[in-house]
Amino acid sequence: MRHMRHMGYLGAKTAVTVAAVLAACSTVVLAQQDRPLPPEPTSTTVGQVGGTQPTFRAAVTLVTTDVIVRDEDGLFMPDLGRDDFEIFEDGVPQEIASLVLVHGGRVYNQLQPPAPVRAGIVLPSAQPQNDTAGRIFILFVDDLHLVTSLTPKVRQVAMQIQDNLIHEGDLFGIISTGPSSLSIDMNYDQQVLSSAINRITGDGFAIRDYLIQQESNRGPTEVLYRAHVAFKTAREVLRNLEEVTDRRKVFLWLSNGYDFNPFPETRAYTGGMAEQRRLGQDLVDRGSITQDQFDAQYSGIPDALYDPFEQALRQGQQFANTDLAAELGELARVANRANTSFYTIDPRGLMAGPNIDERVPIEEWNAWAFQTQNSLRMLAELTGGMAVVNRNDFPRAFREIDAETSDYYVVGFYTSNPDPTIRNRSLRIEIANRDDLNECSDCLRYRPQYSMPRATTESQ
Repeated sequence: MRHMRHMGYLGAKTAVTVAAVLAACSTVVLAQQDRPLPPEPTSTTVGQVGGTQPTFRAAVTLVTTDVIVRDEDGLFMPDLGRDDFEIFEDGVPQEIASLVLVHGGRVYNQLQPPAPVRAGIVLPSAQPQNDTAGRIFILFVDDLHLVTSLTPKVRQVAMQIQDNLIHEGDLFGIISTGPSSLSIDMNYDQQVLSSAINRITGDGFAIRDYLIQQESNRGPTEVLYRAHVAFKTAREVLRNLEEVTDRRKVFLWLSNGYDFNPFPETRAYTGGMAEQRRLGQDLVDRGSITQDQFDAQYSGIPDALYDPFEQALRQGQQFANTDLAAELGELARVANRANTSFYTIDPRGLMAGPNIDERVPIEEWNAWAFQTQNSLRMLAELTGGMAVVNRNDFPRAFREIDAETSDYYVVGFYTSNPDPTIRNRSLRIEIANRDDLNECSDCLRYRPQYSMPRATTESQ
């Protein structure tokens, strides 16, 4: 409990400082964004009760999405214009209102003139002359889900991110979820990044820690608590990123992944007489004792998997995967609303099997490894990013991310559907008169959906 109270303090402190992390980023880009003034807010009446007419207020906002277009040879196509793009929201064609091309990390054409610079804005130090040329990186260090023993490898991977991905002119900020206590304001100083990397310290659970968790009817209590701290912190960062437009926003998520119900069978047999029964069963399986000897010694100990009290305690844990998928889906919707892509990175690298001191069945270990990796893949796929999981060639992976975040288009439109109650909307982008590109699975990359912000209700 003492540890959980400490974690609660750290999580709250991290969430409170998120706004400060991105304040400089928001002011710089808002001063330079080039969207036209939106029309007057529209109102949609949804009902009238007792003479009071509640009204949903929804401003007409510009929806933007990053689009990467490559030919069949994998080469970026930098010569496309507004008429070459076709964008569909829920299958309905939309009129393109803005288009920005970024090639080689530089802005080459911008269809709308930039807004005048606002007075009184404090800019970050070491700002390059052409601030719109760089990208925005958020290094999200989820040290609550980075195994402590892998801290040296985590730092090595983070250094490879600095060497291969974050370049001069890129704006970056760093935030952690736990005891690394990283809360670095948006800046361009590479020395700040190096210093922060050297402070990364993993505080994630080893497999033995998972097995001795306090149980609830939804799963291990602190496993769930830590995941919620990480997800809440990420959501706060993303909500601040919503105000930043016409720049590539890259969310580098450093984590070992998530599983709300790890090693369920082994946990059931861990501790007390249940563990003694499991050890006795292992002796039977190895031929050290006979089944009669096992029955004589352990017949009075109920099997944890079939004990009705244990089954009642864990009744809701069968929905753990569904709960995790729902939370990841909501996080992806927040990211899509901010036009931000998750690039999830698992520093564990290629995973072949459990360590010799990790006494869990190989079937449960495989299920846990798959679930943790799959959670990171889900975040990346739902936001048009990339998952660097189960691979050891980190420098090559970071160069791939560098390439696709340096060459892209930012396409914007004002939705033709004014109904604020339809929040989740699908996107489809095609290149006009280019069936070869539209039918190519690797030629077009963009986020497949986005979510409208919740409408506010007023009374008139």
